[in-house]
Amino acid sequence: MTTSSAHCSVGANAHFHENSRNFPSKLESASVNFHSNGEFLKISLKPSSGSSIYSKNNNQIINWLKAWGYVGRVCSLPEIGDVFPEKPLTPILDTIETPMHLKNLSHKEMKQLADDIRSELLFIMNKTQKSVKGSMSVVELTIAIHRVFSAPMDKILWDVGEQVSSNIKDHKVRCFYEDRYSMTYAHKMLTGRRSLMHTLRQKDGISGYTSRSESEFDAFGAGHGCNSISAGLGMAIARDIKGKRDRIVAVISNESTMTGQLYEAMSNAGYLDSDMVVILNDSRQSLHPKLEESPKTPINALSSTLSKLQSSKLFRKWREVAKGLTKRIGKGMYEWAAKVDEYARGMIGPLGSTLFEELGLYYIGPVDGHNLEDLICVLNQVASLDSTGPVLVHVITKEDKIVQNDNPIRTSIKYKEDPYEAGPQPSNPSQTYSDRLAEALTMEAQIDKDIMVVHAGMGIEPSLKLFQEKFPERFFDVGMAEQHAVTFSAGLSCGGLKPFCIIPSTFLQRAYDQVVHDVDRQKIPVRFVIPSAGLVGSDGPTNCGGFDITFMSCLPNMIVMAPSDEVELANMVATASSIDDRPVCFRYPRGAIVKSNAPLIHGVPIEIGKGRVIVEGKDIAILGYGAMVQNCLRAHSLLSQLGIEVTVADARFCKPLDIKLVRQLCENHAFLITVEEGVIGGFGSHVAQFITLDGKLDGSIKWRPIVLPDNYIEHASPMEQLALAGLTGHHIAATALSLLGRTREALLLMC
Repeated sequence: MTTSSAHCSVGANAHFHENSRNFPSKLESASVNFHSNGEFLKISLKPSSGSSIYSKNNNQIINWLKAWGYVGRVCSLPEIGDVFPEKPLTPILDTIETPMHLKNLSHKEMKQLADDIRSELLFIMNKTQKSVKGSMSVVELTIAIHRVFSAPMDKILWDVGEQVSSNIKDHKVRCFYEDRYSMTYAHKMLTGRRSLMHTLRQKDGISGYTSRSESEFDAFGAGHGCNSISAGLGMAIARDIKGKRDRIVAVISNESTMTGQLYEAMSNAGYLDSDMVVILNDSRQSLHPKLEESPKTPINALSSTLSKLQSSKLFRKWREVAKGLTKRIGKGMYEWAAKVDEYARGMIGPLGSTLFEELGLYYIGPVDGHNLEDLICVLNQVASLDSTGPVLVHVITKEDKIVQNDNPIRTSIKYKEDPYEAGPQPSNPSQTYSDRLAEALTMEAQIDKDIMVVHAGMGIEPSLKLFQEKFPERFFDVGMAEQHAVTFSAGLSCGGLKPFCIIPSTFLQRAYDQVVHDVDRQKIPVRFVIPSAGLVGSDGPTNCGGFDITFMSCLPNMIVMAPSDEVELANMVATASSIDDRPVCFRYPRGAIVKSNAPLIHGVPIEIGKGRVIVEGKDIAILGYGAMVQNCLRAHSLLSQLGIEVTVADARFCKPLDIKLVRQLCENHAFLITVEEGVIGGFGSHVAQFITLDGKLDGSIKWRPIVLPDNYIEHASPMEQLALAGLTGHHIAATALSLLGRTREALLLMC
């Protein structure tokens, strides 16, 4: 028996008596220290008896610690992997450095590899608090794909990346209750990135999506889903023209099948008849409860045999010969034989399988997505076929393959003082902007029975279920069908209703043509609510909502506004409800509301195009738009400590601009700074256009815009992203100091 010391990244030191190389049998002592931004938490553990501590469950450990007298009150505990070295043994996975190493594994070893990957994914989940649910369900499929195909020579395209429900209250909770998950984590582990998985979606770490710049094994970057068949078909045509022989595999999810682009791509693939393999990962999940309740596609010995028969070279050749013979006999015989073939395949296939045949893809399935032997057999036969056109392999994966954790969510509580001296801590997490939006919409809908909610872009946010439960007949979720959502809302409006069309900023981009022609050009009063506006932290550039101010404010009939806090958000809901002669939109960011203890109040309509002055000063004016008003106020606080009197104004509206407010700020100050969490061409450009035409820039006013930089900001924490973008209170204050000629103080402030 030996004594060892384990150092933890959270600032914890634990001493154990060890009986084995991997697990401690007895905790001798432990000291845990947390210190961040002035917040402090300390746990000192000294056993009063020779009791042994080891558990995989934090709740059990907390209860034991309380019962055995380690501390009077346990307020927090470091992640189990930080103190207890419980990284699972993964003997087969440890031997895999590239997909080529899969080629020599036996079926037994591949099954062990699947278990190893799941154990590793669970360990990563506990360490990083990142969801791995989608990847857990496709472990066997991922292994089979890399066993049969030879990436990176063969191109493997993965569709939907991890797309987070925008504003769930707590970041860690959000990671476990997402509506769409990444399928690619197992793929990343098998393609040389296993050692980097702990950096997943962190600053300078690896992406939560496939990324061409990250690995040669990522043939195409995953965006918002539904792009893999289109990109794969393009690669297949390029291959044919270049005379190459690499194989193209596109993996899609059943949620992607709700998008129009996917069917456009399949129809074109059927017409062009270029060889490619489409794998439909059907996790049996749906956004629609009625579909969830419908009979599930059966997976049994018969379906397995039929799938192998459909994919066999002999059957395919016999089918082609039969087609040729009936064509020679005559057109009528050929059409009759085609109908018999379609009817027979429809009888043995699952509901809806003939749709893919109508689009021109040869359907094979269903295949058990957790049976490695069947998967490899079918994919091998599909890969061996030449000049057969596009093939769709329907793979069924099940939720019960995901290991359930008794206590998957660990919430750490931060204290501003010693927790042992502190009073009771708040148990409810801060409300988010989406929470307040749902509450405001519900209050408005109770008064106005014409209010409807149309939601698109991703799964329903938990906060919106408040409205859905109260008014189920007035709530419509259309999934990843943003174009339909916009025009559907326009139709509701034409029918005399008041639709609020809720689409996250990054997904609204996909429906811009409908926004222009079906709404704005016709002056139809659709009320666009744009969540996840601005930077989105660990979701990086894929879900960044930086463009909506620019692309919405350039539309002639659109009213464009943004709230600076949750009170303004409620007011803008009321304002949008009262507008009935043109379209209107307002955006809000992810994250917690500003005034956590502010009471819920009914919104009051705002005068259109009317901003407000929050703080008055004389030295410099800062005009903020939307959530950036809060950072303008932080800059005001920093500058006031240096004796600088600052005016902070909330623009509220980008269009129509409050020209009276802008003119007043220019006339009463020598310096004006505009701040927005959007790209160039947005709010600051509208201000510049006005003050230029109004002649204000001809005088003594000096103007500086602060916008998002002209590059994509990669995944990081929200504060790290704001710092990279130059949008923090310190950056705004430094810009003001530079304008005032106090460059040295500006540099010191940034340091």
